[in-house]
Amino acid sequence: MSEEVRRTGRELVYQGAILEIYKDHMEFANGNSADWDFIHHDGAAAVVPVLPDGRILMVTQYRNALERYTLEIPAWKLDAPNEPGIECSKRELEEETGYKSEHLEWLLTLRTTVAFCDEKIEIYVAKDLIPSHQHLDEDEYVDDNDGAGKVLNIILGVLIVVLILVLAVIVYYILVARGIIG
Repeated sequence: MSEEVRRTGRELVYQGAILEIYKDHMEFANGNSADWDFIHHDGAAAVVPVLPDGRILMVTQYRNALERYTLEIPAWKLDAPNEPGIECSKRELEEETGYKSEHLEWLLTLRTTVAFCDEKIEIYVAKDLIPSHQHLDEDEYVDDNDGAGKVLNIILGVLIVVLILVLAVIVYYILVARGIIG
């Protein structure tokens, strides 16, 4: 922590299934103090599944926070705080799309809302997709019109509500175009 900012206490306000909400008591070098909200999240992983012709598999899922469906790349929370993001990505790729891959490559790591949350999302690229079977969780529903997930012919121009996941797709194409990743 900075010498000018010091946490003097932390109170757990709410413990949920995927996050913990705290009230942090902060003191500043100028003598002032404040209470800050802090949300702890164990982390998540996502995957950009690339078909041989360059199309990217997407999934449509209902998101309660937005009260509607969103178009996304497969993603989920880590099963444990120390679970490697690549393992979570492999699992969610198969679970949500019905494909698996042994060739996942790290793309980027995002910190989604740094002002009050420590969530970190590791995003991977999956190539050489192998048809498999979906394994959805009991509380998970994926709109899956073709049995293998939503396949898009054109990614560019699609307005996706989950802007962070769109960033992953854009970064992927930039890195491929520059020859940084294959």
